[in-house]
Amino acid sequence: MRNALDLNTVRVYVAVVDEQSFAGAARLLTLPSSNVSRHVASLERVLGVRLLERSTRHLRMTEAGKLLYERAKPLLDALLSTEEELGAVQRELRGPLRMCMPGEAPRLLAPILAEFCSLHPGVELECDTRLTGMEALREDMDLSIVFHRGRQEDSTFITRELATLPSIVVAAPALLAKTGMPRHVRELRSLPCITTLSALKGQPWQFLDATGDIVKVPVRSRYRVNSGELALAGARQGIGFAIVAAYPCQEDLAAGRLREVPLDLCPAPLQLLGVYSHRHSVTARVRALLELMQVRLEGVGSGSR
Repeated sequence: MRNALDLNTVRVYVAVVDEQSFAGAARLLTLPSSNVSRHVASLERVLGVRLLERSTRHLRMTEAGKLLYERAKPLLDALLSTEEELGAVQRELRGPLRMCMPGEAPRLLAPILAEFCSLHPGVELECDTRLTGMEALREDMDLSIVFHRGRQEDSTFITRELATLPSIVVAAPALLAKTGMPRHVRELRSLPCITTLSALKGQPWQFLDATGDIVKVPVRSRYRVNSGELALAGARQGIGFAIVAAYPCQEDLAAGRLREVPLDLCPAPLQLLGVYSHRHSVTARVRALLELMQVRLEGVGSGSR
């Protein structure tokens, strides 16, 4: 009769894969490296299969190792999350929470962060608006807030949608006097446009067709920025057409500084995402903050059109 799997031994194996080394797993779990090796060897012996191919420079999972990792990782994450949630029932949230966001995100999120820290005085919040994007998670950040437009690409990170912000195309009246009012997205190919690099991945603008599929429209741009606010400023000056979230430009539209451009396809909405790493389970602190953001942001921008 085969021995039952030891959960702690499986946890050690998953840590080795996550850290890509026995030494890294030992540091993460505060165990001697020899103990980590013994745990993995014991697991291979119990299962009767090879889990890892080892060399002096590389560590690679076998097919059996991949299967075990793919099945065990979500279970271990769920157990850890459950343990944290059960503990949070008995105690208040405490400890550091390091996060980053783009410089324009505080317009939406500053009141929510302040409320969160007021609700949880044991949390030590550090929020950096200089580091942005998913890669910032490699700087020991617990959470990154990002803006994204269009279909999400496969990533080594976990994303959680916090808000969906309807978008519109706008232009200054002076520019429209020169170009005329376009009615079809294909006309944008020959018109001056403003692109926001981080959200649009470069030149193409993204729209939704009647079935909800993404339609990419290549545009010409000499004004490429990483900020919706910079895009709006350029649009006000007549530099080009801009695709932006609807909620921040209502005053410009009301005052006549900008006009909405009605087109045959709707711009893809701008998503506000919370991003955290696959490598470590999301903490109770991060989970509580994300849940508060989702509640407070519900319906933001839905009535902006």
